Amino acid sequence: MSELEFLTVLGLGFLLGARHALDADHVAAVSTILSDRPNLRASGFIGFCWGFGHTAVLLLVGLAVILLKITIPERVAVALEFGVGLMLVALGVSLAVTLVRERWHLHTHQHDGETHVHLHRHSRQSDHRHGHWLRLSLKPFAVGMVHGLAGSAALMLMVLSTVRTVGEGVAYILVFGLGSIVGMMLLGVAISVPLVLSASCGRRAQEAVQALASLGSIGLGAAMMVRIGLAVV
Repeated sequence: MSELEFLTVLGLGFLLGARHALDADHVAAVSTILSDRPNLRASGFIGFCWGFGHTAVLLLVGLAVILLKITIPERVAVALEFGVGLMLVALGVSLAVTLVRERWHLHTHQHDGETHVHLHRHSRQSDHRHGHWLRLSLKPFAVGMVHGLAGSAALMLMVLSTVRTVGEGVAYILVFGLGSIVGMMLLGVAISVPLVLSASCGRRAQEAVQALASLGSIGLGAAMMVRIGLAVV
């Protein structure tokens, strides 16, 4: 492979990585995370963390495949994809539970020397700022790792059919990962725009958008698991 051909392959890898970030399961997963934190500033960081986790796993698997000459069994790839569907359902349910809990919860207070317990509605302020960047990064990083594992089989087949040396393989995976990071950061900002706008329109509008994100994640995850289950059977 000439230098020009390899640069062309890297360019295509970057574009494929950016396109890869737009896959429906990726969009659904990140949407549920961002829905719980409608903030344009945080959205790019969350997208970066997803892409970083995604790329880290792809690089580790890629090195194992290239150096050890191993292959990823089809049933393992199917199981990992099923795990993505399960994760989407879990993310959607988690967001739904958060919405319900934030609307109504038990509240205890003291009045005239006696303790009272009653239902209380507490709506978080949409502009509340969280300074805990480490905690903010862990969830999208972990989600990105799961997506990276599920997509590693297809990518490794592409890499092994395109490159000839370890260096070329690592370079391709890194460029592909960079494309996915940039794509997800831009996607995160794009997803946050309607969330921020809905928050400015009132709590009801914001909750409606969050509920749609929750239902979308649950629906897509369930559909993936049913499709994989039927294919296996």
